[in-house]
Amino acid sequence: MSSLDKTKVVHALRDIALLLQLKGENAYRCRAYEMGADRIAGVAEDLSKLMAEDRLRELPGIGDALAEKIKELIATGRMQFLESLRAEFPPGMLDLLRIPDLGPRKAAALWLHLQVGDIDSLESACREGKVAPLKGFGERTQEKILAAIELFRRSAGRQRLGDMLPIAEDLLSQVRAIPGVIRAELAGSARRFCETVADVDIIASAEQAVPVLGAFAALPRVSQVLGQGETKCSVRLLPQDYQADLRVVPDQDFATALHHFTGSKAHHIRLRGMALDRGLKISEWGVQRGDQKLPVHSEEDLYRLLDLQYVPPELREDRGEVEAAAARELPTDLISDGDLRGVVHSHSTWSDGRSSLQAMAEAARALGYRYLTVTEHSQSANYAGGLTSDDLKRQWDEIDQLNEQMADFRLLKGSEVDILESGELDFPDDLLEKLDVVIASIHVRFGMDEEQMTQRVLRAFDNPHLHILGHPTGRLINAREPYALRMEEIAEKAARNGVVLEVNGNPRRLDLHAEHVRIALRHGAKLVVSADAHSLADLGNLKFGAGTARKGWARKADVLNTLPAMDFVASLKQMRRAS
Repeated sequence: MSSLDKTKVVHALRDIALLLQLKGENAYRCRAYEMGADRIAGVAEDLSKLMAEDRLRELPGIGDALAEKIKELIATGRMQFLESLRAEFPPGMLDLLRIPDLGPRKAAALWLHLQVGDIDSLESACREGKVAPLKGFGERTQEKILAAIELFRRSAGRQRLGDMLPIAEDLLSQVRAIPGVIRAELAGSARRFCETVADVDIIASAEQAVPVLGAFAALPRVSQVLGQGETKCSVRLLPQDYQADLRVVPDQDFATALHHFTGSKAHHIRLRGMALDRGLKISEWGVQRGDQKLPVHSEEDLYRLLDLQYVPPELREDRGEVEAAAARELPTDLISDGDLRGVVHSHSTWSDGRSSLQAMAEAARALGYRYLTVTEHSQSANYAGGLTSDDLKRQWDEIDQLNEQMADFRLLKGSEVDILESGELDFPDDLLEKLDVVIASIHVRFGMDEEQMTQRVLRAFDNPHLHILGHPTGRLINAREPYALRMEEIAEKAARNGVVLEVNGNPRRLDLHAEHVRIALRHGAKLVVSADAHSLADLGNLKFGAGTARKGWARKADVLNTLPAMDFVASLKQMRRAS
């Protein structure tokens, strides 16, 4: 079985799961197809061998009925069950499920009552006011659907960095292992740590490009070769169907090719202009002075030729970095995930987390962190298993017990407290003052206008026990716009009142985003880089938070959880007392 066949199976099973949900089938049956797709996507063994030996049923979650459907698809290129399901709906029906917050139940209602079967007809129905009268929708939902369609179209073709980067890094490691490869690095917007990425770009150097490109095209993750020439190969990847491009150049051209394909275009335009002023010409193939090709072994060499300080990839956006590099004023101590001493913002099974408190602590400790802030949701957060005051006090007993067991690691007592519509916090002051860390966040009533939302947050800053503003703009990348907020005022009062702003590393959030980080720093506000961890795997979110803060020009000293545990807590409290 080819990897392309494997992709076809995975996509078919996922489509069945979605179509069954549209039909209103029970959740167990729908989940069976989702799990089957996951199993096929993750299987390492050759599926053709499993089929030939009649061992498909040995895979967890693959029963007799599912195995027969998979065999039918591979043998004939068709699956009758899937085709019959598709025939019940218009071709664009599944596209509706790509609209944020429009689940199968609402999509099915739209089809049943309005014959809405694609995104264009959904937009028309909303603009004509036909959606709002439907049971379960209303004017507000209709407005949200229109906003979600607009967001969807703006982000079409771009994936979240957090989804793409692990795949890109895995692919990079495979490229580096190809015989003949001398150097290889990620390029493009992923290397610049942009929050969304169109595709994976890798630059490699080798004496002979063609064998490297051929080996790349044959990697296990490749499902389809889109094109292959003498210096470039473009492929589709399993199981997410992302595009990846590999360019192979002579090693003498590696640095300039890497720089060129890292971007951004605006940054390059500035550098090319500076190069022309010096009688130089910069391209992906090198730096020329007349007919002479100058040696450029590294990107540092390239910037040196232009009499510039080296510009890290994350800063190459033509937003002041060229001027700062010319004046030797770029920060040389930008934050990195290796600088972080503790994990800020975590949830366990006490609220809506998926791992126990002990498991979270042990995992953070194993990763080399020295503390974990325990910040379950507060009492109004019924949607997330929020804790009452009594629950919180009972959790303190478990924290004390765990701290006694781990001499070199500390759990800090905290809470992620809802900021209510009035700007008040969701726990009383006499409870908040006993906590090591208080994060305050907005989780409901996102529709307030800019004035109302800004005042809501500013009023929260007046509470002397609030330490950190969590995910300050509430946005979800490619899914939900940030709520209206005057960030300049927020940053100014945060600095004045000693409130720390969170750079939330959840790949769906990355909130604050990089430009807001720069606003915060300009006003003198301090930051924390957080994981917003709801599972053991989420502890890795600190990497994305640190990268976002770095892209916003944050230094190590700007981020408080670079400090040891007790210094971190003392700084939070001292900043509030000093305000």
